[in-house]
Amino acid sequence: MTTPPSDPPENTSDDAGSLSPRDRRRLTRVRSDRTVVAVLASTGLIAAFMQTLVTPIIAELPVLLNSVPSDTSWVLTSTLLAAAIATPIAGRLGDMYGKRRIVLALLVIMTIGSVVAALSDSVIPMIVGRSLQGIGLGVISLGISILRDVIHPKNLGGAVALVSATLGIGGAVGLPVAALIAENFSWHYLFWLATALSLVALALVAWIVPVSTLRTAGRFDFVGAVGLGVGLIGILLGVSKGSEWGWTSPTILGLLLGGTVVLVAWGFYELRTPHALIDLRVAARRPVLLTNLTSISVGFAFFITSAALPVLLQAPTTTGVAFGLPLIVASLCLMPLGLVMFFTSPLAAKLSNARGPRTSLILGGSIIALTFAAGILLTGEVWHVVLISVFVGLGVGYAYAAMPTLIMNAVPPSETAAANGLNSVMRTLGSTVAATIVGVILSTQVVVADGVSIPTTAAFQLTFAIGAAVSVVGVVIAIFIPKARPTYETASIPVQP
Repeated sequence: MTTPPSDPPENTSDDAGSLSPRDRRRLTRVRSDRTVVAVLASTGLIAAFMQTLVTPIIAELPVLLNSVPSDTSWVLTSTLLAAAIATPIAGRLGDMYGKRRIVLALLVIMTIGSVVAALSDSVIPMIVGRSLQGIGLGVISLGISILRDVIHPKNLGGAVALVSATLGIGGAVGLPVAALIAENFSWHYLFWLATALSLVALALVAWIVPVSTLRTAGRFDFVGAVGLGVGLIGILLGVSKGSEWGWTSPTILGLLLGGTVVLVAWGFYELRTPHALIDLRVAARRPVLLTNLTSISVGFAFFITSAALPVLLQAPTTTGVAFGLPLIVASLCLMPLGLVMFFTSPLAAKLSNARGPRTSLILGGSIIALTFAAGILLTGEVWHVVLISVFVGLGVGYAYAAMPTLIMNAVPPSETAAANGLNSVMRTLGSTVAATIVGVILSTQVVVADGVSIPTTAAFQLTFAIGAAVSVVGVVIAIFIPKARPTYETASIPVQP
């Protein structure tokens, strides 16, 4: 490993005429770092936008696709499953064959998926397109891993915090845009917009992001990839469809039990193969393991805002519980969550640099827990919901900024992308469990008014109480993450244009 470049200068003004050649090179490096971060953050925003793309038309999908709700629900489920499976696999491929190369491949797949969905008029092609879009979501964790290879260590913390936050920012900011298009134009334009954005991201990454020379030797673990995919499909599909198909149905029990058995067998196989898809010995190290467990709680808490708050804002006002807002207005009420995550990222990076990323993670989880606890009593006004959204965004911003740094401090550079991919799966698992629990609560604790089932105040209070409890568990786990110095040097790797 080469020695990291010398520290950048404090003065980064445009007036470089009085600088020495060495200082000008340093200034160029700072500006180059900022450009790379901007491109990777923009790519993450575009990828995250794919998650909320269909939210405005979910209720209309059965009519638009000439299908039934049980089939059109796969338009959402397929994206979730594809992202969960593809992200760790893409991470390993990035470690082996170049992260930038795999990011470009994922963006191509995302573009193809957007075109397929845009041309779809039936449910099967739409599911195919959405699955391909889900595969593209792996660019976020790969983008974080690229930063470790090409960004100066002094600038790494803030860069990681910003790109990590794009998952929440893109969804929160993109939802009003998607709602505006869906209400005023044909729904196909949603996917043509996604196509155009994917092409822009593809061009920017190809033009701006440098190629890392860091590679992991060995062969790709196809058996491990298949085993991980099958196991994750079983568990995530079982969890996400349990309330719909019945938790005691043979199908759900078979998926959950089968997925668990496959993952256990996969784990034994990975420990014995010389070129494992995921090095479980590294993943079992205390900092990595505890960070991943905490990630489940953060993913759980974050998704509560996506599942419960829109219902609270949009459900009819008949019972005096919800606010009956139009989709666009409700989306604007939730937008502050993403904006707060964006503005929190530099503050989180400074705290991590000063006190360690563990402190940022504990602070973030604590803010989320206190916010949900307050939310049990604050559901009577629209501004209460906005306030909950703001402070959850603040907490998630600190937590998301810390988790990739904790992972990268504990794994070798050759395992960065795969380790970040596994961390992304843990967050997805938390979100899937949250979606299931919130869905069950809001669909069972209801009152019927004018033929419409509307969740009760108690339903939202129970949801927030569970969110607070899960966040507290995450904070307790995070407290036991070691405060040790980084195990592996976080240094920039020489790059070629």
